[in-house]
Amino acid sequence: MKIYDYGIAPNPRRVRIFLHEKGIDVPFQTLDILKHEGHTPEFLAKNPLGGIPVLELDDGTCISESVAICRYFEALHPDPPLFGATPTEIAQVDMWLRRIEIYLMSQVGLVWLHGHKATAHLLEQKPDVAEFGRARTHHFYSILNTALEGKTFLACDRYTAVESVALATLDFAVSMVGVPYKDDHINLKSWHEMMSARDSAGA
Repeated sequence: MKIYDYGIAPNPRRVRIFLHEKGIDVPFQTLDILKHEGHTPEFLAKNPLGGIPVLELDDGTCISESVAICRYFEALHPDPPLFGATPTEIAQVDMWLRRIEIYLMSQVGLVWLHGHKATAHLLEQKPDVAEFGRARTHHFYSILNTALEGKTFLACDRYTAVESVALATLDFAVSMVGVPYKDDHINLKSWHEMMSARDSAGA
């Protein structure tokens, strides 16, 4: 098996962080999305959406979407249980994963597409859409900051897949897209620093 990857992209990084926390070693093949290597006929046969990461199994089966790939490895290697060990934990992990995707990643994506110079050639950018995404991102930062009051982790009392997904997404928002959280988001800042200090953050 192998995973099609691109170093600075946030979604493949989610998987790399997750696998490092699991202690799983998988070969990676770099796909340069800036050179449109994800839109060749050969790759579109693996993922018709053209996105990465994509896990290609030895029998040719291809699995795309970062959380789906992480779930595959969770099923193969259930310890440590990064998607939760009890019904309550499993539900909490799923809840926070959906929140990160819907209320953070999608809103940051609006800023990325409509307010960043790196994507200006892709579409007619609408600054008001970028500002909407920026405002919604800051709103969710406040929700995260409140949720982390007195806590080390978001979903459970230990590290889960939520941290893998949230860290890669937050780093993308702050460092690449330019939507930092505010100084008074002290709980979020503390969480961010702790997660960034883990060995897996450099995966």
